[in-house]
Amino acid sequence: MTDRLPQDGLVAVVKRDCPTCVLAAPVLGALARDTGLTVYTQDDPTFPETVPGRIDDRTLDISHRLKIEIVPTLIRFEAGREAGRTYGWDRAEWQRLTGVLGLGRDLPEARPGCGAKNVEPGVIERLKVRFNETGLKSRRIEIGADEDEQEAMYARGWSDGLPLVPPTEERVLRMLDGTSRDPQEVLGLVPPDLAPATVEKIAVNAVMAGCKPEYLPVVLAAVEAVLEEEFAMHGVLATTMFVGPVVVVNGPVRRHIGMNAKGNALGQGNRANAAIGRALQLVIRNIGGGRPQEVDRATLGNPGKYTYCFAEDEESSTWEPLSVERGQPSGQSAVTVFAGFGLQGIVDQKSRDPESLSRSFAASLRAIHSIKLAPACDALLVVCPEHHRTFRQAGWSKARLYEELYRLCDIPGEELIAGAKGIAEGGPPSLAGKTVNKFRPGGIMIVRAGGDAGMFSGIIGGWSAGGPRGSLPVTKEVKT
Repeated sequence: MTDRLPQDGLVAVVKRDCPTCVLAAPVLGALARDTGLTVYTQDDPTFPETVPGRIDDRTLDISHRLKIEIVPTLIRFEAGREAGRTYGWDRAEWQRLTGVLGLGRDLPEARPGCGAKNVEPGVIERLKVRFNETGLKSRRIEIGADEDEQEAMYARGWSDGLPLVPPTEERVLRMLDGTSRDPQEVLGLVPPDLAPATVEKIAVNAVMAGCKPEYLPVVLAAVEAVLEEEFAMHGVLATTMFVGPVVVVNGPVRRHIGMNAKGNALGQGNRANAAIGRALQLVIRNIGGGRPQEVDRATLGNPGKYTYCFAEDEESSTWEPLSVERGQPSGQSAVTVFAGFGLQGIVDQKSRDPESLSRSFAASLRAIHSIKLAPACDALLVVCPEHHRTFRQAGWSKARLYEELYRLCDIPGEELIAGAKGIAEGGPPSLAGKTVNKFRPGGIMIVRAGGDAGMFSGIIGGWSAGGPRGSLPVTKEVKT
């Protein structure tokens, strides 16, 4: 083939695997004979047989340079510059562009073209890399020819302990196709190193986590949320508590990307749930430098620090979604991040009225963090479908359940004093005669999720007391 384009004249780009190109082959032959048309073929160097001098473009270099999107494309050049183009088969347009009347008399007036091979997924990214058109700013890391990719990534400290997807330029470009945001937009400074988190660098970590491009807007929203001052991501890392970011997803994006809000919603097995939460943790590790036994000082940690992300089951709920409760418009996709512990189960298979079930929930809530400390922390209450049914059948709104839980979480100060009940932990003697609530106002959040069978709800306690001593939940819109 040749990579030189004519200074003047007509150029056509075609492929055999296109019915419209096959339809237009007689016209291409006539134009090649009468006007000197140059034809580049994308897939079969013998096509079209009507043009003896066709040029093989299976490397797609010419197609890429000409920014072909649809075949057939017909272009006129004048003095080395493009003077006009048309695509598909349209007799009037071809005649206007070529100046030749009576083209394709036996053909239909018009037919749409087909997608060009150079813009197919995977192909366009390779071509951009070949022509150095990626626009990527991240530092390139060369892996030795004899190095194993996985071992090389482990050795460089990028991994959370599990294998990673190598973030090649092609994969990062495909990931960036998942958002319209500028790859160089800075979403914030990631602690502890306070390194700028660009959309591109987040995309790199999303690739390593195993995300699909359509997950990226959710990952970006989660990163924006944990970088808000009130979430206190540096503190979440530096505390010796058990916490890490928990991501709850609301709105249409849940179904669009196939998230799990039902059975085993907080467990393994769903790619979107697992990869989004993991991508957030890798961003903290690889951009911000937050690594265990360095700035991450957790005494025990929890398995959710690999990934802790799930969707709320809005469709089956009679309660407003968490995001709406926290100020987002109904129908808007959003994430809420919460600095949470691992899951504490609530097993209640006998309560059949909301009063009994509320007492069961409240007693479990009062035990989190420490039974001797109040207000101690925030809590995310995950209500399973069978427990939700008990409240629904009784006509209880979410607001009614909140009201009851806060009432039941009032604790006599005498129970919280250090040494009470034979436990040295506790507060000062001045608590005697007072009533203290386990939670600050707004410190309980309720979501509905889980499988239809089993009367098992859960509590995710957290390091969330507000102010300099803790983290506050943050909700962010998912932007495309």
